[in-house]
Amino acid sequence: MTLAERLAEHVRACFTGLWIRSAEHQDALAEIADLCRSEGWSLAAWDVDGGLRALAGAAVAGVDAADPLTAIRSLDAMAAPDGAALLVLVNFHRFLASPEVVQALDARIHSGKQARTFVVVLSPVVQIPVELEKQFVVIEHDLPGLGQLEAIARSIASEPGEMPEDELGRVLDAAAGLTRFEAEGAVSLSLVRHGRVAAGPLWELKSGVLKKSGLLTLQRGGGTFADLGGLSALKAFCSKALRPGREAGVGARGILLLGVPGTGKSQFAKALGAETGRPTLSLDVGALLGSLVGETERNVRQSLRIADAMAPCILFCDEVEKALGGAASGSHGDSGVGARLFGSLLTWLSDHMSDVFFIGTCNDVSRLPPEFSRAERFDAVYFIDLPDARERELIWRLHSERFGLDPAQRRPRDQDWTGAEIRACCRLAALLDVPLVDAALNVVPVAVTAGESVERLRSWASGRCLAADRPGVYTRGGSTLDGPRREVRRGAPSDN
Repeated sequence: MTLAERLAEHVRACFTGLWIRSAEHQDALAEIADLCRSEGWSLAAWDVDGGLRALAGAAVAGVDAADPLTAIRSLDAMAAPDGAALLVLVNFHRFLASPEVVQALDARIHSGKQARTFVVVLSPVVQIPVELEKQFVVIEHDLPGLGQLEAIARSIASEPGEMPEDELGRVLDAAAGLTRFEAEGAVSLSLVRHGRVAAGPLWELKSGVLKKSGLLTLQRGGGTFADLGGLSALKAFCSKALRPGREAGVGARGILLLGVPGTGKSQFAKALGAETGRPTLSLDVGALLGSLVGETERNVRQSLRIADAMAPCILFCDEVEKALGGAASGSHGDSGVGARLFGSLLTWLSDHMSDVFFIGTCNDVSRLPPEFSRAERFDAVYFIDLPDARERELIWRLHSERFGLDPAQRRPRDQDWTGAEIRACCRLAALLDVPLVDAALNVVPVAVTAGESVERLRSWASGRCLAADRPGVYTRGGSTLDGPRREVRRGAPSDN
């Protein structure tokens, strides 16, 4: 439903206080003006720079540009015996700290029921004083959809060859979540830089937009599945869940990855975006926490709204237990901020209809609330164990090639090594110009330094999670190419 359609419904229902949240004021004003002309309604707009001006059928005298009170009172003169009169106040949230302005708005909203006059605040944020909370209805001015973005791209790239049809899908995916103004600028930049519309400048601009919000980070260049050894069942599931051409209404929700630190959970989340052609957005929960009352909740809603606008995409939250652990313990030391953050995320995970695939990673499941991993919040919960012999062989080969090492040289004993530890050994061998067995003297496996934690995590996951390396449920002590998985205990011997 468009902004004009929503506004028309509320005017006919006589909601005389309307707050439109929009980042594109000129487009919103143009849409409102077209509606008023078609309906025969009067329309005037006021801002502190230009003062009061008529936009559709309104006869208004010049109003002092710096006086918001006079602008509000001018609404009385706009009333007509038939039809409706709308006064749009642009960026008016800046003036709502004044009690006189608040009282004047309250009076006009109440009298508008009889006079059919409407106060419309147009602002990028919703900051309604407590005295006016019950008088205003909030309407969202949505970001442009794919159809509008395509029309913008074609209107700018009007010459033959400037809009390659085989590039159109990638361009529209890259433009999703941008405002009309931003999309026009990105398409123009692409024409200047490449002579045609390409996705690169749009991704560049989108990355800058996310940096301005400070809530999400665009991850690009995280490798592909070919750069990850093992995890065959996990790769197969996600590839099928995010395949193009799925039936309408059958959307993938996301996965929760539990596992030993260093087994590739974060790397998998980044590689999935490159493998499926989706942007990967990294959600920094620490950045969501604000110092002011209500700031954290507002940041959560804004970040999830950005993710929805950028769909199809992948939303990645690393080490989610560190952000939501307080909700499991019932701690109220943060005045309930953590619990409200957790509740907002839970609601979104259950209810969101956008094509956003959420990936959460976790190293300590005991700190997560039990309701977090229930069905219909995640499509699956996977456990990533220490790699077996076949997976370690793949990882050794990948990193030996990456760091220019001789793949035939002797390797250290790697029974309980993670993929991160194998990579560290290869990197140190190249850095120090020593054989792998000598570089291994600088690597202490997590299975040795935190053996009890690894076993505790394995025990919890057994029978509760799916196995990432083979189809079916993970079973502690299940057979691998190494033979039965042996128990890892603190103090087990290592190359160190």
